[in-house]
Amino acid sequence: MPLNKTVDSLAEAVAGIGDGASVMIGGFGGSGAPIELIHALIDRYLATGHPKNLVVINNNAGNGHVGLAALIEQRMVRKLICSFPRSADPRVFTDMYLAGEIELELVPQGTLAERIRAGGAGIPAFYTPTAYGTDLAAGKTVEIFEGRPYVQERWLKADFAIVKARRADSHGNLTYSKAARNFNPLMCMAAAHTIVQVEEIVAPGDIDPEAVITPGIFVQAVVRVPDPQQEEVLNRQGAHHP
Repeated sequence: MPLNKTVDSLAEAVAGIGDGASVMIGGFGGSGAPIELIHALIDRYLATGHPKNLVVINNNAGNGHVGLAALIEQRMVRKLICSFPRSADPRVFTDMYLAGEIELELVPQGTLAERIRAGGAGIPAFYTPTAYGTDLAAGKTVEIFEGRPYVQERWLKADFAIVKARRADSHGNLTYSKAARNFNPLMCMAAAHTIVQVEEIVAPGDIDPEAVITPGIFVQAVVRVPDPQQEEVLNRQGAHHP
């Protein structure tokens, strides 16, 4: 793996994502959502017809007509694995789901985070009391620990993760801004190939090792986006992509 992880453009950063890939997309709502990388992926699809039939892992189903919602609206996503398909303005996903045009795997939020963490840590399965006795536990192994039933959940890994961080060095070591440190660090660990947009790229050694949240070993590509867009602002403006 090259030590210099920087790439020159958003288009170059997402060029390796192919048809049928599983893609983790960071963000807790708009916080930490890599809007520019998502839009670059859409632009590539509009130009080439690829990638399509994606399996996307995200906390929600997108809002408005930008970011993840725009990715879904272009019919690039075959299946969505998420916790909150009904968020602030999920009309794109809702309409397609009711029409049978997209699959949904619903996962409780804490379980989703732990499945991703387990994927990054190499833990194939774990047990949680969450979802016991509900439809979400149907068909899953249940064991009793200290008199309480627990549902077995499996790790969650992906071919790619696309995330947003605040700062990186050229080796891919990352820091995050406030709540953008949500699913992003876990997804970096659970994906085979992690692509990161950052506001600033600095030289190796310019980030205090004590401040590094994601070590560069988990990152394959870093692209600079000095003034990233915020999903909520775009939606208030009525923005669409494309």
